[in-house]
Amino acid sequence: MTVRERSWPILPVGADGGIQLESDALPRVTHTVDGVDLNVIWAEVEAVVKKWNANRSALSALLAFFHTNSADAIPQSSDLDKFEKATELGVPEALRPPSNYLLLGYTFDDYDKASRFSWRALRDMTADQVRATLNYALEADNRLVNGTVLQRLFDPAQEENENGTPVYGMWTGNDGIKPPSYLGKTFAANHNHYLTSGATQVDSADVELLIKSVVEHGFGLDPGSQILLLVNPAQLEYISSFRAGVENASGVVANHDFVPSLGAPAFFTPNPIVGDRAPKDIEGLRIAGSYGLAWIVALDDIPENYMATVATYGNNSPGNAIGVREHVNPNYKGFRVIPGPVPGYPISESFYTRAFGVGTRRRGQAAVMQIKASGSYEAPEIYRS
Repeated sequence: MTVRERSWPILPVGADGGIQLESDALPRVTHTVDGVDLNVIWAEVEAVVKKWNANRSALSALLAFFHTNSADAIPQSSDLDKFEKATELGVPEALRPPSNYLLLGYTFDDYDKASRFSWRALRDMTADQVRATLNYALEADNRLVNGTVLQRLFDPAQEENENGTPVYGMWTGNDGIKPPSYLGKTFAANHNHYLTSGATQVDSADVELLIKSVVEHGFGLDPGSQILLLVNPAQLEYISSFRAGVENASGVVANHDFVPSLGAPAFFTPNPIVGDRAPKDIEGLRIAGSYGLAWIVALDDIPENYMATVATYGNNSPGNAIGVREHVNPNYKGFRVIPGPVPGYPISESFYTRAFGVGTRRRGQAAVMQIKASGSYEAPEIYRS
């Protein structure tokens, strides 16, 4: 073939004008309709994401501990050793850490979404309209993390991670694992933390049973910990009416008063309040009030007719009940925004990703209840991808 001959006998359709590489591309639009440079918006996106990852959601931070392990061996009780009386010739028994360790796994998955703008859309949109897409992605990420943590809390179903390690819920009473004893109290093999109320409305006995189910395992009473009662606002309406010594359901008399928190609207009481009132919030999460040992948090995230008690040890504490597993490579941790294929103008197409998984760390540290008249516990659909 001579240099004058074509490589292709017939040119492809559209090839007459030549083929440009991606590196030759110059976007048609570089500014929004109100004059904001698209790269300025992208810089804002990166700054917002960095701050977003530094400030975890208050709910997931109080319930969970973020880490990178695929599994952990964690003691399931906070039982302490004790000294013995010394004798003149005897040798003291050696101390040893608790032996009631359980290997607990964590799931791990990748989640993603994308945003795409045509050049005409970017030309005619304001900067705030472009930013709204990022806000929507951040809200979706918050729902993903909080929803997955809550699904693990309320769902007894056992899973496996990629290594075959069991991923447990709280104590179910049907997996053959008996909870360890605490301060001499033993628990049956069918001990269960997924309860039902036996009535269509919540009463004080339900709340007291949930609190007892956590405290009897040694959680929530030591310094730095706090029992939280998570409820839907519909259940709060009933709980806020509980008064000590007053019947609130047939044959059910409350042992405590519901006391509004320091953040509650002004109210009148004929009797003085003995003891400290609950603060207005915990790590930014609004507290409605207290009942007994529990601070009550009402959230729409909690399904109606469900509630849970959890012992929290603070923001992202290793002592928290749920574990959130992230990637071992720091570059893949948290919520990430990945630029699209157009060089120099990543805002035209970008990808939002989150890689994580969840698992229970201490199976006795939380208990949940479904408000229903009869039947066994049924897990709610909070978040399933």
